[in-house]
Amino acid sequence: MDLSPRQTTTLERPAPVPRRNWRAYVLLAVVLIAGGVVVTKFLTSAIDYYCNVDEVVAHKSGCEAGRRLRIQGTVEEGTVKKSGAVTDFMIAFNGKQLSVHYDGDPGGLFQECIPVVVHGTYVAPVGTSTGVFDGDQLEVKHSNEYAAKNPDRLNKAKSAACSQPQA
Repeated sequence: MDLSPRQTTTLERPAPVPRRNWRAYVLLAVVLIAGGVVVTKFLTSAIDYYCNVDEVVAHKSGCEAGRRLRIQGTVEEGTVKKSGAVTDFMIAFNGKQLSVHYDGDPGGLFQECIPVVVHGTYVAPVGTSTGVFDGDQLEVKHSNEYAAKNPDRLNKAKSAACSQPQA
């Protein structure tokens, strides 16, 4: 038996380089970008600072002008004025009032003398203590179940000017 190495007469080809599937990389990039957009939108909406009207009027830390906020208060009686797609009204909490300029129609459940939460930005001119809250989203209290579970919150939010029953 001969165990000596053999001489080859044909040229051997190098091993083929595996082809990378570029479609998989593009799909991965699209999924990562879409996920980043969803997370960014979620975090942006989650960082709205929650304030009551009296805290905004007093310029409490975290409730200052120029910052995105969610403000709680009760819609004052006789202050709702609709002009096309814009609604202006006053909200009150703990004896303080704030003017709200809402860009849109608040919808069917919105009325005077009910607690609301308005999302937007407080705009106060430099050197003044009063300003306007520019709202772009509105939440209306609409369930008696909430009233039954949170009577202390609703009693604080009721306005002295509102004499009609809440819906």
